[in-house]
Amino acid sequence: MTRIVAYEPRYRAALLELSMRAWEPVFPMMADDVPAFVYESFWPNGWRERQHHELAAVMDGEPEHIDVALDGDQPTGWVCTRLHPEDNMGEIHVIAVDPRHQRRGVGRALMERSFARVREAGMRMVMVETGGDSGHAPARAVYESAGFERWPVARYFKDLA
Repeated sequence: MTRIVAYEPRYRAALLELSMRAWEPVFPMMADDVPAFVYESFWPNGWRERQHHELAAVMDGEPEHIDVALDGDQPTGWVCTRLHPEDNMGEIHVIAVDPRHQRRGVGRALMERSFARVREAGMRMVMVETGGDSGHAPARAVYESAGFERWPVARYFKDLA
């Protein structure tokens, strides 16, 4: 049974580890879908280094915005919810579920907790961003099944080398 609790620093290492496992299949597929110069610019030392650094910064910099899914005492996922009052909107900034616990309602429970945070703040809507590449197709399917509607965005890159 999944329980959602407030983040505590003792969960940090386990959450970073499960996040890396969750994104392990995504980045190779993304590398196939985007121009090489873009991928190499974003992840010159490999995706793991940057992802680990960025996720650690979220955990260290805004722990009060993070909720953790637990199975017993074992972290199985987490979500960071940011609020944007200027847009009357909350944002699922990060969501990750351990691959061993995916397709068991953990992600849905984390999203519901995020929705509750946004509602409690009196906001009207919630937003989540993900990639349009094939590696992120499962994430898009989850968001769409939760009722999110896609806003088309085009992002272009030009190699100046």
